[in-house]
Parts: sequence; structure tokens; C-alpha cells
Amino acid sequence: YVGKAKNLKNRVSSYFSGQAKDPKTTVMLAHVVDLQITITRTEVEALLLEYQLITKLKPRYNIIFRDDKSYPYLHITSQEEFPQLSFYRGNAQGPGDFYGPYPSSKSVRDSLDLLQRTFQLRQCDKNYFKSRSRPCLQYQIKRCTAPCVGLIEKDDYARDVQSVRLFLAGKTNEVIQQLIEKMDQASAQQEYEQAARIRDQIISM
Repeated sequence: YVGKAKNLKNRVSSYFSGQAKDPKTTVMLAHVVDLQITITRTEVEALLLEYQLITKLKPRYNIIFRDDKSYPYLHITSQEEFPQLSFYRGNAQGPGDFYGPYPSSKSVRDSLDLLQRTFQLRQCDKNYFKSRSRPCLQYQIKRCTAPCVGLIEKDDYARDVQSVRLFLAGKTNEVIQQLIEKMDQASAQQEYEQAARIRDQIISM
């Protein structure tokens, strides 16, 4: 069995407290011979590690994540000049990077909303992206930087994509430090609009 917990002492103690357990847990405990504990830096890392171990080991007492075909993910495309960030449900295979699985659609939507407000990556599909001649509503409400009409440089967009990847890997402090350095550099070069945008990203995170 593979599991995660914020409070490991309480989690492990609950199995051996002597209180009545459901039949599955009772049978599982009868087979326990060892415990292994891995400490992670963040809860996101713990969730990712839990998923990886369950996928690899296929423990008989884990049901969730065994078949991940219906679980929701965040997906970043990899075959486009300006990658798309989107909600994805299904088997996490194929081109691009998949982050998850998430325990519910709401948790994916909440994460997507935060990332959209902070880094403003495009969410539209490639056909809609290619057909644009002017920015859409997402640009107007500051949820996209409008790469479809060239309102952001390719290198700047690529840096935002990399920041999202680091954020989803649980490396939030690294992202914030990089943003602070970018903000200071933009301010020193009197690019105050760019510096203000980065400041807003830091505040959102």
C-alpha cells in the first residue's frame, strides 16, 4: 500500500490504534512486515511521488490511480512555438507534459485559474490560435499575453512556460526568485511596464 499524509505520525498511528477497521484495512494490516517513509518538500511533490509509486508498484490495496485513464491533468503542449496550457482528462500519454493526476476536476480548474492569472499562457486550441487577427477576451482580462498576434516575444513566452513547469513540480521558491531577478533587471532597464507585470506575477504566487 502507498499513501501520503501531512502528519505521518497521526496517519500511521491510526492503523495501529486498536479501533475497529474496515475489512480491507484489517486484511492489509495482517500482511504488514515493514514501513518505509519518504519526506518531500511540498504536498505537490508528495502527490506526484504517490502517483509514481502506485503506477510502478501496482500495490494490491491501492485502488485510486491504478487506472488513470479518467483522472484530470494539466497539460502543456510541446510541439508548438507557443505551447498551450489546458485541462486534460484521459490517459496521460503522448506529446507534451502532463501534471497530475488531480483528485478532482475542481482542483485542476483552481490550479489552472491561478496559473492563467499569473503566467497568462494561452489555453485556446491551435486552430483558434492560428485564426486570430486581433487579441481575444482572454487578453483583455489579463489571462493571456496574446502570442497569436505577436504581443509577446517568443523568448519571454518560453520563460513563462518554464516557470509554469517549475511551479507544477513544486519548486515555487525557485520561480519566485527568478521572477524577482527578472523584475529588477526590467526596472534597471526602465522597462517599467514589464517590471509591473512581473511584480503582479509574484504577488499572485
